[in-house]
Amino acid sequence: VTVALFLLAAVTPAGAASAATLPVVINTWAFRTAAETAWRVLESGGSELDAIERGCGQCEIDQCDGSVGYGGSPDESGETTLDAMIMDGNTMEVGAVADLRRVKNAIGVARKVIEYTKHTLLVGESASLFAVRMGFPYEDLTTQKSLSLYSEWLNQSCQPNYWKNVVPDSSKSCGPYKRREEVTYKEEHTSSQRSVHNHDTIGMVVIGVSGTVASGTSTNGAIHKLPGRVGDSPIAGAGSYADSTAGGAAATGDGDIMMRFLPSYQAVEYMRMGTDPTVACQKVISRIQKYAPKFFGAIICANTTGSYGAACNKIPGFTQFHFMVSSPLLSRPTEQVVECI
Repeated sequence: VTVALFLLAAVTPAGAASAATLPVVINTWAFRTAAETAWRVLESGGSELDAIERGCGQCEIDQCDGSVGYGGSPDESGETTLDAMIMDGNTMEVGAVADLRRVKNAIGVARKVIEYTKHTLLVGESASLFAVRMGFPYEDLTTQKSLSLYSEWLNQSCQPNYWKNVVPDSSKSCGPYKRREEVTYKEEHTSSQRSVHNHDTIGMVVIGVSGTVASGTSTNGAIHKLPGRVGDSPIAGAGSYADSTAGGAAATGDGDIMMRFLPSYQAVEYMRMGTDPTVACQKVISRIQKYAPKFFGAIICANTTGSYGAACNKIPGFTQFHFMVSSPLLSRPTEQVVECI
């Protein structure tokens, strides 16, 4: 029976109704070591929150695709800053940090926000001071690679960047910029600035054998962002969402667009109404498409029975989305692929 179930799971294409069993770990992108780490935590008796913290934390150590953890995505001043969140679907507690500086383990600090404060989100220098009080060391997040990325960007007249309606023309030169007296409104060409190559947040959902749901994210944000910019990753309901009465979801991509729609919360609410996880993910993507057809983004979904799915927005250069799934039906954490819509 076990062999038969494994073969069934192996031939089920991503996007079809997934075979359901618990526990399940699902994470964005082909971040295999993160998936393996989270799965080992569950197998050794760790909690769902432990699995989220260790799994996302592994990506911080590995500097997954340069877009998670230290040494990647320098902002406009050349500094790498981190965003992360973790959510407990039993208590609905959230711990999050944004614009975290000089501390490498962002998801670990986010967990401490739940455990040692009555707050939800800490930001900037104050988040770093909190981290130090919790025992995390100050460490330089800059590397030779991030310095090189910053230098190349400066040499390319600071292109691309995230300014608009300023002088000098931000599409041709570096700042400092001043606001233009007349503001012009035009379509946002988000797909040209964000791509699979420069913004790959890890988002993870873990559902235990009892149906307990936890979720989390970690990222160093959009490369060349304005200092102080916070994307969707540390925002509950945007970057991820967990509710043990329904399921969990996590998003990745252009956070400035996606956070406006609370996609993770919306996906969980669709699943609460009985919608299949794959369809829930697709409905979320379709909703954003109506307002930003060229946005770069994807979402993963899993319900409390262990069914899961994913969806992404099809744009040039991004027609498929790869994600990881760990389940008793699979012999090991397995990469799956879904066609974008």
